[in-house]
Amino acid sequence: MQSFFSLGIRITIVLFTILHFITYFFDSRFFTLILSIFGFGIFTFTILKLHIKHIKMPFGLLVVGLIILVFSGEFVVDGLLNGLIQMRNMIGLLVIVPMISWVLRSEDYIESIMSYAHNFVDTSRKFYLGIISFTQIIAYFLLFGSITMMYQFVNGILKNEHGEPWENYKGTALLRGFSLSVMWVISIPSFAYVVEVMDASLGISILQGLGISIVGVVIALIFSYFEEKRYGVDLTAGLQMEIDGVLNHANQKYVKRNTIEFLVLFLSLFGSILILQAYIHIELLVLIPLVVVVWVVSYYIVKRRPKQLTQEIYSYVSKNIEYQAYQVCMMLGAGILIYALNQTSFAQMVVDGIYSLQELIPFLNMLYFLPFIIIILGFFGLGPLTVMVLVAGILESIHLPYAKELVVLAITSGSTISILLSPLIMPVIVLSSENGLSALKNGIRFNWKYAVVIYVLVQVYVQTKVYSG
Repeated sequence: MQSFFSLGIRITIVLFTILHFITYFFDSRFFTLILSIFGFGIFTFTILKLHIKHIKMPFGLLVVGLIILVFSGEFVVDGLLNGLIQMRNMIGLLVIVPMISWVLRSEDYIESIMSYAHNFVDTSRKFYLGIISFTQIIAYFLLFGSITMMYQFVNGILKNEHGEPWENYKGTALLRGFSLSVMWVISIPSFAYVVEVMDASLGISILQGLGISIVGVVIALIFSYFEEKRYGVDLTAGLQMEIDGVLNHANQKYVKRNTIEFLVLFLSLFGSILILQAYIHIELLVLIPLVVVVWVVSYYIVKRRPKQLTQEIYSYVSKNIEYQAYQVCMMLGAGILIYALNQTSFAQMVVDGIYSLQELIPFLNMLYFLPFIIIILGFFGLGPLTVMVLVAGILESIHLPYAKELVVLAITSGSTISILLSPLIMPVIVLSSENGLSALKNGIRFNWKYAVVIYVLVQVYVQTKVYSG
C-alpha cells in the first residue's frame, strides 16, 4: 500500500502543477474545480503515506482553517475548495524551482570556481568572505539545499580540520550566507511571494535586500575575526595547506571554461526573470517557474544532452517529487487558513491592535514589530516560507502607510533572523545534521549577537526611510 500512496502523491502533484499553469492562462471553472480536487488528493495521499504524526503542522493548519470556516458562516465545502487553490502559485514554484539544481550538478562548477579564485581566498577572512558570498549565489539554484552542498564542498577542502573553532567558522559562514539570501534572491519562494503579494517593485526590493546583504557580509567578517581571536587559533595556516592540496588534484583543463559557464548561467537566469517581469504582465510566481523550465531545457539542448534531461525528468517525477509533498501540504494548509481568515474580521483586528499599541508607544510603528512575528513563529517550528505566506497573506488585505518595498524588507529581515536562530526550522537542522553540533549551538549560541546587529541594521535603514519620506 505504501507504494500505491507514493504513486498517488507523485501523480497528484504532477497533475496539480500542470493544471495550475493551464488554468492560469485558460480560465475554466471545471478545470479549476479539478485543480482543487487534485490539491485534496495531495493532502489525502500524503496523510495516508506519512500519517498525521509526521505532518502535524500542515494538518493543524488545515484543521484550524476548517474550524474558522465553520464559525465564519462560510459554506465549508466552498471554503475548502477555494482554500486548496489559494497557494497554487507557490506550489507551482516549489515543484519547478528544484529543477535548477540539475544544471548546477551537471558540471564541477563550484570546484572550478574555487580553483580559479584560489588566490583570492588564501586567508581565513578571504575564504570566509568567499563562503558567505557564494552560498547566496548557490541559494539561487538550490535554496536551503545550498547549505548541504556548500558544507560538503567546504568540508572536502578542510577535510583534515576538525573541532569547534572550525565548525563555528564553516557553520556561521554558511548559515549567515543563506539567511542573507532570503532578503534578495528572487528564486527563494518566500521572497518571491512577499514581493508579489505586496505588489512591491521587484528591482527596488532586490537592490534594497542586496544592499543590506552586502553590509551584513561585512559585519559577518568582523564577527568572524573576533570569533577566531576568541578561540585562539590560526585558521589561515591550516586553510592554506588544505587549499594547496585541492589545487594539486584539480583538473585545470576545465577550470576557466566552467567558471565562465557558471557566470553565464547565473546571469541568464537572473537577468531573464528581471527583464521579462518588467515587460510581460504575468505574475512573478508564475513567471519564475516558466523561465526556469525554459532555462533548464535550453541548457541541455545547448549542451547536446537530451538523454540526460529525460533521465533527470524521469528521476524527478518517479522519485524525487515525492519529497516535495510536505512543503506542498504546508502551502495547501496555509491557503485554507488564509482564505478562512479573510472571511472574518481578523485583518481589521490586527490593524486595530497595532494602532492601539502605537498610541501607547507613539515612537514605534508597525515595521518595528513585523520581523518579530516571523521570528516568534519560527521558534514554534514554522519555517520562513510558511510564516511568510501566513503573514503576507494577511497583510495583503491591509492598507499600510509605508512604501511596499520597506514592508518587504521588514518581513524578510524577520525571516533572516529566524533562519539564524531557530533550532526548529530546516536550515539550522540541516546544518546540524552535517556538522554534528546541536541546533541550539549552531543557531542561538553562534549567531544571536549577529542576529541582533542585523535587526538593528535593517531598522535603521527602514525607519530612516519612513521618517525621511
